[in-house]
Amino acid sequence: MQKLVLAGAFSLLATMAMGQYANSGSQKLKKAGSEIGNPGAVMDYRVSKSSWNPDSLGNHRILVQVSRQGAVARVDIPWRRRDEDPAAKGIIVVDGQTGQVIQNNLAADFTRSSGTVYFEPVSGPGSYYIYYMPYHLKGTYYPSTQYLAAGNQADAAWLQQAQRNKDMIKATAVSIESVDAFNQYGPMEVISTPKEAAALIAKNQGEAFLVFPEDRMHPIRMTRDLPYRWIQKGPSSTFKDTADRAENFAYQLGIYAHKQDLADVKVQFSDLTTSNGKTIARSAITCINNTGVNWIGQRESFTVNVPRGRVQSLWCTVAVPENAAPGLYKGTAKILTADAGSKTIQIQLEVKARLAKDHGVDEPWKQTRLAWLNSTLAEKNTVIAPYTPLKKTGNSIDLLGRELDVARTGFPAQIKSFFDSRMTSIVDSGRNLFTEPVHFHFNKADGKEVKFSSGAIDYTENSEGTVAWQVDNSSSELDMLVKGALEFDGFVNYTVKVTALKDVDFKNISLHLPMVPAATKYILGLGFEGQKTPGEVDWKWQVATKNQDGAWLGDVNAGLQYSLRDEHYVRPLNTNFYLQKPLLLPVSWGNEGKGGVKMGMKGAAYLVDNYTGARSLKKGDTLYFNFRLLITPFHTLDTKDHFANRYIHKYLNTDTAKALGATVINIHQGTPINPYINYPFIRTREMKAYIDSAHKDGMKVKIYNTVRELSNRAYELPALFSLGHEIYSAGKGGGYSWLREHLDQDYIAAWYTPEEKDAAIVNSGMSRWHNYYVEGMNWLTKNIGIDGVYLDDVAFDRDIMKRIKRVLTSDNHPGLIDLHSASQYDKADGYINSAMLYMELFPYLNRLWFGEKFDYENTSSDYYLTEMSGIPFGLMGEMLEHDGNPWRGMVYGMTDRLLWSESADPRPLWKEWDEFGIKDAAMIGYWATDNPVTTDNDKVLATVYQKKGKVLISIASWAPESTDIHLKIDWKALGLNPSSAILKAPAIDKFQQERSFDVNGAIPVAPSKGWLLELSAE
Repeated sequence: MQKLVLAGAFSLLATMAMGQYANSGSQKLKKAGSEIGNPGAVMDYRVSKSSWNPDSLGNHRILVQVSRQGAVARVDIPWRRRDEDPAAKGIIVVDGQTGQVIQNNLAADFTRSSGTVYFEPVSGPGSYYIYYMPYHLKGTYYPSTQYLAAGNQADAAWLQQAQRNKDMIKATAVSIESVDAFNQYGPMEVISTPKEAAALIAKNQGEAFLVFPEDRMHPIRMTRDLPYRWIQKGPSSTFKDTADRAENFAYQLGIYAHKQDLADVKVQFSDLTTSNGKTIARSAITCINNTGVNWIGQRESFTVNVPRGRVQSLWCTVAVPENAAPGLYKGTAKILTADAGSKTIQIQLEVKARLAKDHGVDEPWKQTRLAWLNSTLAEKNTVIAPYTPLKKTGNSIDLLGRELDVARTGFPAQIKSFFDSRMTSIVDSGRNLFTEPVHFHFNKADGKEVKFSSGAIDYTENSEGTVAWQVDNSSSELDMLVKGALEFDGFVNYTVKVTALKDVDFKNISLHLPMVPAATKYILGLGFEGQKTPGEVDWKWQVATKNQDGAWLGDVNAGLQYSLRDEHYVRPLNTNFYLQKPLLLPVSWGNEGKGGVKMGMKGAAYLVDNYTGARSLKKGDTLYFNFRLLITPFHTLDTKDHFANRYIHKYLNTDTAKALGATVINIHQGTPINPYINYPFIRTREMKAYIDSAHKDGMKVKIYNTVRELSNRAYELPALFSLGHEIYSAGKGGGYSWLREHLDQDYIAAWYTPEEKDAAIVNSGMSRWHNYYVEGMNWLTKNIGIDGVYLDDVAFDRDIMKRIKRVLTSDNHPGLIDLHSASQYDKADGYINSAMLYMELFPYLNRLWFGEKFDYENTSSDYYLTEMSGIPFGLMGEMLEHDGNPWRGMVYGMTDRLLWSESADPRPLWKEWDEFGIKDAAMIGYWATDNPVTTDNDKVLATVYQKKGKVLISIASWAPESTDIHLKIDWKALGLNPSSAILKAPAIDKFQQERSFDVNGAIPVAPSKGWLLELSAE
């Protein structure tokens, strides 16, 4: 019953959709394929010259020609479908002359190779269409494709007539048409029949495996079927192609494991040489499936196993030298296996005289950018502005606004911050973070503690970007090798290798961070959203559901993030997908669930106790107690830049954006010049023209481009899938129809943009795709002229962030980066604070934009300060959800972003900023110890923007009800005379009406609102 109802709904939609497509079959017809009984029958695959609504009829149809009148027509269709179980999917038959749905139809003998359809040719001779994968999308941005279920609604009398099989019209299947070129099935997706595959196997029964060399323009797309193209070509031991000088050339070796599983498949290359001795060295040739360079510049190898009955593409690249002499180069690619012998393929590459521009990467459809996967561009840890080179004096290391002292154990003896409480300058007197050095306790089961003897501190690197050291701490029971490294931005990485020298039982092992209480005013992480740090914390590992492995503790101008890491740490998925790839429970810290974190006062310290619980070690056992630190803030606030740069988040004419007062245009994905998510490489000509126009108007343009998910439009998609799950996460498939119809069902469907029919696939975390990402950013900067990038939640670490900042700012490009995040503090994301998740990226951002699911109305000022504003880290931000709260936002210098929504309009506030001259004012927040203006209500906060002779006071209320407040003013600090000072509220549209106040009088403040007050001399 449900199937019939669903079929009826689809038929209704189809009838409505087809009204405008009557007579769409009046195109010139190509010769039809052979009859279905012919094993060589192959349809003509084409893009339709007419259109239809795929969200009811599907993406594909059979054009059928009927030659005469009759009640029943039969058409045999050798469709060679790659989708599974065609018999389970329904069909919709449409009269090509009237556009009406024909209910009298019957599907029979549907297999992946072929099918038969009986239908009533209502209009007699002419064209008819059979839509054979009709569907309807459920959901918008994360849709599921609901295919029409097989069923029958034909009239009973007609069915009887069809079954009598008298005077049956023999119709012809002319072609398979796709709604557009992108949905079309190409030669590599037209399957062979089981009979054809069996014949091929029988013919090559003596071979352990078969090899099908393929050119780069025919990427291998199927792993479970042989393409019919290979039936025609057959396996081969030779490959021939042409390349340009200096080109990143690519080709494929298709491996078919027809007889057995193949283990450890590798390709070994020879030099390519000409008859007169010219050579392309084998060092210039690689198989990206076997070897590569990871995102931190380390060489990696990959194991390729091919299960029996599966196809594996091995992508090979040749870096043709620029000085290669034109000619025919010959060599070999030897395919080795662990247990099925080897095969040698003769390679012939004709190098043309033409010189490829920039290695051919301007033609990515030729797979020239696959070489980017192994790039080490911008890997060297050079100092990035505004940071300064590290300076080591003895065991003390100075960095921008901070200092780290190394204890004799190798752990921090002290960390100091020299940022002032305003967060706008660096001062001479620093704040200590610790009451004593960081240390471990190894408490044995007998109640005694392991006592270590520390060796000398060995500084293994002392460069401008990194200072690294190691210390060997030894005892009779354990050896603890401590390796530490501080980078120029305040990142500290510790690798702590503990080796048992004898059998030993422990009651507990713990890492103590004894922090100065005043430096732990606020907390983020471990289940706490931005708030005052509680008196006690008791937390346990729950990695299956919680993306939590540390916390940030700090004040506005001094703080520390720490995280506890497993030796084999792998970055989990985030932004809706944490539960599908969560954290690994650290073997050391987690200790099978016994470990945890406790915090609370102990003596003079607020002690952070990271404990493991009881465990035993055997002689020779090794544990890694790795952890990372980020010393905050990273730099001072750049208030001048923040208030001068006005962001607009909409694609529109550049002169219109300028007229609206914007100086920076953010181009989102899903727009005409950047249509495909995280793949801004298709409409680059249009993008460059737009950016050139903006530059002429004195504006900057940033584009949406991140790593988290990747558009299905990527030219390299088949090659990336050939790498297993290195680039794409394993999953259950599904999602938008294109994904289901063109991919094997082993992926996670991600964001879908309906306007562009752009369907993304979730990336797997850190991988060589990040190398491609860095190269792509470099190419966009140098060739298209982008001024920066808009990051919309990300799936990469600080190493990649440093690299993209380097390429974005090369040759004096502005390299602006702003980060948007929907709150990650929910079930799907493992209850991690966005600021915790992305803090390692903060040193290289220019602005924060924390938006969806952030609550601007029902959260505290502490939440605003720590979760959203960015101020404790040296950043400033903007608001998004429901356009934010403008009164509270101004206390932190935040507004909403122009035109991200129809109602988002900060221009009235911008007008007041300009009239006052806020970009040249000193921002003194309510958090500053020297704030010259406060209120007599601790729920109503005031931030001052001070200029000579006048002050702008931002007041916002967190009080639950309306209240009257009085200002408490340090007149001397302001340089104003109270007897002649004027206090007024200027008129600001949708913010406040004009009003004057007595400097000593009451000021009414409504709940969740406030004022912008100008205080000046008369």
